[in-house]
Amino acid sequence: MFDLTWKVMEKDLQGLAHRFRSVGQNLANANTPGYARREVSFEDQLDDIVNGPKRLPMATTDPKHMTIHARSVEEVTPREDRIPDQLYRLDRNNVDPEIEMAKLAETKMGYDAMTRLVSKKVSGYKTAMGG
Repeated sequence: MFDLTWKVMEKDLQGLAHRFRSVGQNLANANTPGYARREVSFEDQLDDIVNGPKRLPMATTDPKHMTIHARSVEEVTPREDRIPDQLYRLDRNNVDPEIEMAKLAETKMGYDAMTRLVSKKVSGYKTAMGG
């Protein structure tokens, strides 16, 4: 029923929402000693689905075989990684509020752009249906 664009937009919005939560958690723990900030990534997986992988995919001859890359948009999941080795302060907390605020602004711009794209796509369908 839906084309690839709808699925990619949905996964992008889910990934950006996950990043919003992660950045919020980082900012909330900016003064917690020993806290390691978290980063969310998903764009590389979506890029591999849309544009094809940059490396040769592994051959899978059985559904139980492990894969490095998502095979479809449905398999794309945001990956949240702890970044413990980039220390910012002496108390072993590595959250830099300025960087986190910049990531928050970047994520908001991406989210706003994607919601505008969804809105334009819906309006295109309305026009095609004569509404």
